Amino acid sequence: MRETTTRIVEATRPDTLIDHNLVPELSCTGLRVERRPARRLDGSVAEGLHNLWIVLDNPAQYNSYTTEMVKGTILAFRAASNARDVNAVVFTGSGDKAFCTGGNTREYAEYYAGNPQEYRQYMRLFNDMVSAILTCDKPVVCRVNGMRIGGGQEIGMACDFSVAQDLANFGQAGPKHGSAAIGGATDFLPLMIGCEQAMVSGTLCEPFSAHKAYRLGIVSQIVPALKIDGEFVPNPTVITDRMLDDYGRIVHGEFKSGEAFRAGRARIRQGEVDLTLLDEAVEELCAKLIETFPECMTKSLEELRKPKLEAWNRNKEDSRAWLALNMMNEARTGFRAFNEGNREVGREIDFVALRQALAVGTPWTPELIESLLPGREE
Repeated sequence: MRETTTRIVEATRPDTLIDHNLVPELSCTGLRVERRPARRLDGSVAEGLHNLWIVLDNPAQYNSYTTEMVKGTILAFRAASNARDVNAVVFTGSGDKAFCTGGNTREYAEYYAGNPQEYRQYMRLFNDMVSAILTCDKPVVCRVNGMRIGGGQEIGMACDFSVAQDLANFGQAGPKHGSAAIGGATDFLPLMIGCEQAMVSGTLCEPFSAHKAYRLGIVSQIVPALKIDGEFVPNPTVITDRMLDDYGRIVHGEFKSGEAFRAGRARIRQGEVDLTLLDEAVEELCAKLIETFPECMTKSLEELRKPKLEAWNRNKEDSRAWLALNMMNEARTGFRAFNEGNREVGREIDFVALRQALAVGTPWTPELIESLLPGREE
């Protein structure tokens, strides 16, 4: 049957196909685009069909995206939409530490801070990246190979599916580092996890586990990644069973505290991170997607994305303008603090000192900013 189908296709296809891509090749520092053979559920290769892997490749900075990487990602998702042989897109990061931790803080601190007109143009690119994910004609799977924080969480939630290794952490960073999670999180989180949990994540900026992400519904599957003595074990720093904590609260997927957490971290160091099960889960999901009518799949994606897309389109331009102006004060301070700080002095400003200064009418000046940075107290 497959041989007959191949002969029919070869006899009826046109001699030339129009190229709908904006550029002939996809190549930029910090981004890899790979065509990998698509497979059926039985594991056999579906000849002539591929899954397109878009890989954020900046592991030294936890796959944070630079301006060039954002440009490349936009083009890659457009190319995926146009590719006749592509079944699904797998969006992931290099290594096992991070999927993505958001925008590149060094670039933010050293170039965009204090330059709102430049950051406004950057945010046009960022908005186009999120829109490229939300409007891709192919299903998009976020392979969460590690931390998905800040802008990384936002571009991850723009995807259609998320499959995570259970050592990964999720969350926002905005108000802790001089910004607000208005690059998608404030649009997507209330829809996906409800207003209360969205408020917790978007304001307190406390990271949460892959187990909690699964319970909240922002990932569709989690798999173990820690291998000890040849066996996969669940994340030992997380309470994975429904139970009551010391205060009578129901917990599930919460990080352990104190000695229990430290013991879990020590156990992680005894093993190795192995993403074999993550790759198998991603391949299986892509194999399920291939067993569908392609145009019906695209239409289903368009309809099911509407709540996220409508919220995103309603707010993205106002958000862009606010984020640009914010580069003159709080973002300028927060990004510098993260970029110039370290483990010893910390990477956050003295928030109480800032509030005390503003309470008596102190204006935003370079001197105020300098006084708030980590290690400047003395």
